Amino acid sequence: MAQHKSAKKRIRQTARRTEVNRARLSKVRTSIKKVETAIASGDKKAAEAALRAAQPVIQGSARKSVLHRNTAARKVSRLAARVKALSK
Repeated sequence: MAQHKSAKKRIRQTARRTEVNRARLSKVRTSIKKVETAIASGDKKAAEAALRAAQPVIQGSARKSVLHRNTAARKVSRLAARVKALSK
């Protein structure tokens, strides 16, 4: 266990950041699932709306370093491609 004041503070900060990051990651996963559910139902309008809602959540997590920026871009790109393919 930490003895120094600064080490105790780092433990508190890490715990707080971990909690926030987990919440953000959970929000990202939920938004992705909503898009995938809409894609599976075949409803293009719902899928587009879900994608528009999910995109800022995913990119925001990259801005806050919860996800790597390339990972976020890949996720958005793949979802967008799947939504676009619904019209065919």
